[in-house]
Amino acid sequence: MTLDQLRVFVAVAEREHVTEAAKALNLTQSATSAAIAALEERHDVRLFDRVGRRIELTEAGRLFLPEARAVLALAEDAGLMLSELAGLKRGRLCIVASQTVANHWLPPVLAGFKARHPGIELRLSIANTARTAEAVLDGTADLGFVEDELGDVRLGTQRVADDRLMLVAASGHRGSGSPVAAGDLASARWVLRERGSGTRAILEGALEAFGVDLTALSVELELPSNEAVRAAIEAGAGVGILPAVVADAALRTGTLVALPFDLPSRGFYSVLARDRHSSRAVAAFLAELPTIKVPPA
Repeated sequence: MTLDQLRVFVAVAEREHVTEAAKALNLTQSATSAAIAALEERHDVRLFDRVGRRIELTEAGRLFLPEARAVLALAEDAGLMLSELAGLKRGRLCIVASQTVANHWLPPVLAGFKARHPGIELRLSIANTARTAEAVLDGTADLGFVEDELGDVRLGTQRVADDRLMLVAASGHRGSGSPVAAGDLASARWVLRERGSGTRAILEGALEAFGVDLTALSVELELPSNEAVRAAIEAGAGVGILPAVVADAALRTGTLVALPFDLPSRGFYSVLARDRHSSRAVAAFLAELPTIKVPPA
């Protein structure tokens, strides 16, 4: 049974005339009759009775007609869905991102994309870099974002934004106006991210290059998120480094001050599985990313 055969059956049943149905479907009369005959033969059931020059539905035909109409309606809905998916009028985009990206940089990007494509359902989850990679690889997420390049050959990454790191302290810190010396760093009280954090790794590399003995640092607190580090520094627990997107609001309100110390920049990277076909929504999201206005990192 094919959709074309069902269309022929419904057209003939509604008109009770093969020739008129053939004209409506832009088919020959013989092709129309053949479609009905094939349907009847395949299922060993008579759907029409021939009464003179007219045809009428049999009892089986009358019972089958609403089912045939329902199947054709479902097929039409399915075709419409595919057209809407292709045209980005509907669909779903599941994104997983590391903490800083998900909490600060990505939300305005998502808002901009949603305004352009209101029919696309957006889902965002937060994970560390390793779990983000896993989610993209196993298909749990369509697209990932992390704060560093990944060394997995199964994944493709592309730098989509720059992320500045800043050494910050609470308002009124005595050294906020003058360059930071190695002695200042060594004697400071520190609020740090946990070991294994990318932010902490960058700080450790910068301090080592500056000649500061990492083991001699006075670490007051080790905290699991940049937001927690920011809150502790604002409360006067010590100095620390934060991504600019995390520190920006506090710097504007004056609860934090930036200390003059150069730190290497890092990037935000999109993550895709190389062997998985990307949906139209993923392609559109990445293509439109440069045109969506987001606060500078």
